[in-house]
Amino acid sequence: MPLGIVPALLAAALGLAAVLHASALLFNVVKFAGVAYLLWMACGPLRQTGTLAVKPAEVSPDPLAWVAWRGIMINVLNPKLSIFFLALLPPFLSGNPATAALEMAALGGVFMAMTFAVFAVYGLFATAFRNRLLSSARAMAWLNRGFAAVFATLAGRLALERA
Repeated sequence: MPLGIVPALLAAALGLAAVLHASALLFNVVKFAGVAYLLWMACGPLRQTGTLAVKPAEVSPDPLAWVAWRGIMINVLNPKLSIFFLALLPPFLSGNPATAALEMAALGGVFMAMTFAVFAVYGLFATAFRNRLLSSARAMAWLNRGFAAVFATLAGRLALERA
């Protein structure tokens, strides 16, 4: 997006906010349009249609090599992980500058092994829970009702909102 568009969009948004603030009628029109949209969104899961309806996936899972590669890249490109290592691991080093890199690598390896074990167990439990949940028609119906209730509640809160 060109930089000249940003001030124009900001001015338009501020202008719309000023108009909505000045006109109670226009505010109510926009508000109840939002209420109608949220209620329409609440009906989708009840009819089990739309993108928010919870139903078993019909797509094949990604190959394990692709999942592993994505996980590696997410962790390598995540700056929080580097900051974590640089902030928390140095106090556990011996203080000998000659062995600092080797000690950091060893501590990092221990961290990665523990993380892998925990995430592997988590993944196994999540897969078992997902399969069990998706095979239960009763659970699926309750999930869809839950999504519908959330949207209906949001619509109710919006309808009661005052200008």
